[in-house]
Amino acid sequence: MFVRTASERDLVAIRVLLVETWHATYDAIYGAAKVTEISDEWHSIASLKARLTRPNSEFLVADDGNRVGGMAFAAATTTDAKIILLNQLYVHPDCQRRGIGQALLEEVEASFPEARTLRVEVEEANAPAVAFYRAQGFLPAGNTADCGGGSGLPALIFEKVIG
Repeated sequence: MFVRTASERDLVAIRVLLVETWHATYDAIYGAAKVTEISDEWHSIASLKARLTRPNSEFLVADDGNRVGGMAFAAATTTDAKIILLNQLYVHPDCQRRGIGQALLEEVEASFPEARTLRVEVEEANAPAVAFYRAQGFLPAGNTADCGGGSGLPALIFEKVIG
């Protein structure tokens, strides 16, 4: 798979990837109904489309020409352009453990040359994600009671010094 900038023609495939990955990852944690509710809001075509034009952001897909196997979205925080929030990094369960997440993360880092900190919020019960970010050099930096802003779900905050 190669990493490239997402476009409007990718949005349906990205939504499918996110819905399937979220159900595979979070049904056992939150229940299928809650996952569907969150996906319908966060992963709607309209929500994804809005990210394509967001200033100071990068929206990426990992694509092999036949399918989108992974995606990432990151944006500079509104308070400090040197802090980048990795809002999403998801790899379809069928494509995990092939270096796709690492390739997406590396491209996110390269997309913000002025940045000094990359921050991500991770569900504590998502042990594979916690292990992935730790392996990529992220360190614990606190927690939040409202992952993603508006979810009301708690999450760990990890940060990595970059640049």
